[in-house]
Amino acid sequence: MKKVLFICTHNASRSQMAEGFLRALRGDRYEAFSAGTEPRGINPYAARVMTEAGVEIGGHRSKSVDEFQNSSFDEVITVCDSAREYCPVFFGGGSRRHQSFPDPSLLQGTEEEILAGFRSVRDAIRAWVVKEFCADSDL
Repeated sequence: MKKVLFICTHNASRSQMAEGFLRALRGDRYEAFSAGTEPRGINPYAARVMTEAGVEIGGHRSKSVDEFQNSSFDEVITVCDSAREYCPVFFGGGSRRHQSFPDPSLLQGTEEEILAGFRSVRDAIRAWVVKEFCADSDL
């Protein structure tokens, strides 16, 4: 199985969502991991909208990229611009690429507005994971 590491700043939302979707959709082909440059814990809104999508990430924990420095990956993907700038080289990675998604933790407004923003980011991440990793399936 190929190993993929998703990196964002806090490992609280975007990288966790990407890991969750890849595990759920293609866990038969990929071993997915996520980490952050400044881990802060799983965002409860991220866990909630992922549960709505049928993917549980509430039991995950935020991890630092430092935990993976002695690991090797087939692919390392930064999912936010800040992580790409902070982490320009990851020595445990094979190929390296970047796909930026907006940071939903910056959203303000009513709870429903925040949830709508998290759902939008979740859906964009799912669509990207399907396009990039599930092209040969009928998901």
